[in-house]
Amino acid sequence: MSHPTTILQDKTLPEIGNVFIELAVIDSSNNYAMALAHDGKAFHGNVFFAHEQTAGKGQRGKKWIANAGDNIMISIVLHPEKLSINEQFLLSVCVALGCYDLLNIYLPKEIFIKWPNDLYIRDRKTGGILIENIISGEKWKYAIVGIGININQVSFDENLPNPTSLKQATDKNFDVIALAKQLCNCIDKRYNDLLSGFYEGMIAEYNNHLYKRNELVRLKKDDQLFETTIKEVTPQGKLITVGEEERSLEFGEVEWLK
Repeated sequence: MSHPTTILQDKTLPEIGNVFIELAVIDSSNNYAMALAHDGKAFHGNVFFAHEQTAGKGQRGKKWIANAGDNIMISIVLHPEKLSINEQFLLSVCVALGCYDLLNIYLPKEIFIKWPNDLYIRDRKTGGILIENIISGEKWKYAIVGIGININQVSFDENLPNPTSLKQATDKNFDVIALAKQLCNCIDKRYNDLLSGFYEGMIAEYNNHLYKRNELVRLKKDDQLFETTIKEVTPQGKLITVGEEERSLEFGEVEWLK
């Protein structure tokens, strides 16, 4: 599979997946897409699908480990010029809902979004989202949306706490490329909703699918362990919990415990 040199930019807003590039082996599809965007060679809607990543990226510096050829590992280039840099969490909501839409087709009522950006089948993690931004002053130039979803993989690193895949949950094999393109369509629809100002409805949907909503969970903040009930997530991306006191928690401020 050859790597692209230049991708032509449409004068209108192209659909997500309008250019779909397959990469046989890459360190990180996000790194690859970011470099092309920096060089002016990747544009809104371009998607880079990695069959294998040698240094896949997860949240907070963690690695995303996945078997070659079994899973969705894509990076989407977005040009969010109609959004402000204060609306970065809304983009995360948009992408999470697009992923939810895809998985919900195959496992209705069993898909959840774990704050802020993990995808769960029942009580096990099947995917994650990592968005990296190129910001110049007050201008949000590009967002590189990395998505990893376990599709056909059935064996996982023993150090991963609770992984699963679509195949494990359905006992079916899937065409990973076809699913990835279907995912692009789902996210494109959600992105257009976001640009149309459908913020409140999207936040409400995100909260409707929120993992452990209205349930008691154990969290850790600094050296403090506490139990609290998940209430909702705000449009700014803060997790609101209730218990002896109401808490407003930032991403990275707390750690989920089993």
